[in-house]
Amino acid sequence: MSEVEETQLRRDLVDHYRKVEALKLNELSSGNLSCRYGNGMLISPTGASAETISEDSVVFVSGDGVWDAGQTPSSEWRMHASIYAEHPAAGAVVHTHSDYCVAVSCHNQPLPGFHYLIGLFGGPDVPCVPYSTFGGEALARDAAAALRERTACLLGNHGMICRAKTLRAAVGLAQRLEIMCRQYVLSRQLGEPSHLTEPQWREFFEQMKAQRYGAVR
Repeated sequence: MSEVEETQLRRDLVDHYRKVEALKLNELSSGNLSCRYGNGMLISPTGASAETISEDSVVFVSGDGVWDAGQTPSSEWRMHASIYAEHPAAGAVVHTHSDYCVAVSCHNQPLPGFHYLIGLFGGPDVPCVPYSTFGGEALARDAAAALRERTACLLGNHGMICRAKTLRAAVGLAQRLEIMCRQYVLSRQLGEPSHLTEPQWREFFEQMKAQRYGAVR
């Protein structure tokens, strides 16, 4: 890829990092964003906030997990790298600590198929991986595995992560999951909501495929 393309990707990453904070999906220095670049990725630096992140502070991490001296990528770079390694179609990854995703993740259970829009993440639920220490190999491995059949998952007692072809699409998924978690928490105030049945899910996915429903255009 050319220097011009790298410059544009860095600019896009900074813009979307700031958008994620404007949407209140991340606050202070929580969460991180990345995009695939060459044989590795560009990722937000450790401790970044919407005020401090810049194109120059974005870190390139090679496929071998190497970066330039004097730079430090997000502590969750292993999780991003594992997702890119396992999912060749992934062009961007977004990890957030958004309020309702965190609230649901702290119950260490999947977000169930209480609403048809759950299907936009690739299946009848959104899985939740068990808690493990941030920045570690266990979390990276579990998140990449959970995204084999889904585009997003919850991270137990932590937050969420998602993958998509572009930063724009990945940010949209992160926002959508926060909305669905919020609506699930609200519905639980009346008791556990009903879940769509297997026949209803089959019909939904047939309709979704026929109409390319939910596709980023």
